[in-house]
Amino acid sequence: MSIAKKRVSLAMISLCIAAFAAGCANQAASSGDAKTSSPPAPSPSASAKSTAAAPAVDLSKVNLRVGQTGWNSLEIGFKEAGLTDTPYKLQFSVFQGGNLQLEAMAANNLDLGSTSEIPPIFASQAANGGNFKVIASFESTTLNQEIVIPKGSPIKSVAELKGKKVAYVNATTAHYFLVKILQNAGLSWSDIEAVPLSTSDGLSALISGKVDALASYGNAIISAHQNGATELASAKDILSGNFLYEATPDAINDPAKHAAIVDFLGRLNKFYAWTRSNQQKWAEITAANTKQPVEQALDTLKKGEIQRPSKISSNFDKAIASEQDVADALTSVGLLKSKIDVSATWSRAFEEELKKITTTP
Repeated sequence: MSIAKKRVSLAMISLCIAAFAAGCANQAASSGDAKTSSPPAPSPSASAKSTAAAPAVDLSKVNLRVGQTGWNSLEIGFKEAGLTDTPYKLQFSVFQGGNLQLEAMAANNLDLGSTSEIPPIFASQAANGGNFKVIASFESTTLNQEIVIPKGSPIKSVAELKGKKVAYVNATTAHYFLVKILQNAGLSWSDIEAVPLSTSDGLSALISGKVDALASYGNAIISAHQNGATELASAKDILSGNFLYEATPDAINDPAKHAAIVDFLGRLNKFYAWTRSNQQKWAEITAANTKQPVEQALDTLKKGEIQRPSKISSNFDKAIASEQDVADALTSVGLLKSKIDVSATWSRAFEEELKKITTTP
């Protein structure tokens, strides 16, 4: 499920963040494969390092394990867009948050994960640096990232959250934008009773009245509104819209998996382009899988693409600077014990290949 850049300075707040490895559980169990029955030979553009001198690699033996958050949109979307003819096995797994994807990568259960800017900052503080490197960024919408209150709530403003129970998803954009929104309302973290929960547990707690508000994203926000919840504050102008792709060092350094990742990112960019050209169809698919009206899914898709068209970015310097701003803000309010250099979590091993992907029509 991303972040603000150089906004109003954050006042000091007190908070101890638990070690990332002890973060939320509840990884979703759905996964799927996409593979051709007779894999074609990889194209030169998918070769490791994409150089003329690079030896040919056998992608038919590669099983690329890819994580995503929310629902299996990529597996379904790749099929609809005709992008499943991969010369390698493509295995998708769905999680409730990017932080859980990084936990899976730390355990070597994923090769490639996707998160907002927040999870890698916390995960990098874990043992072995979290067993990942950020290899790419993509731009996307910041809609459906909100603080919501349950139906019938007497709360009318963020300031009224003082002393209230507020659920949030630990070490994610929800964690960050809740801090920012509280700050903007003149509140500190200690002014609320913060309750770290997974997306599904947070939604259940909101609907059942166990918490007074919920800071979350994606399907949890969509479902909250369907259950009568209303928006108290939106993070759409707080978050940067940058999302990151991470890979394990083993996947980066393995020539065949490296080539498969390059090919996958190219297909991902084509999938985004397909959704823009097939908005009605994709809205219908999204609505069916997220249990919302088609009109609502279509409206969200259109507004999201107007706000920030989803696409892979090759501007590493800009993406790293954005994430550094976020890390500095987290440090200034005590969410991180000391200043960290986020560039140390990035790998430029795919930079030149990404430039080719982003300039290909």
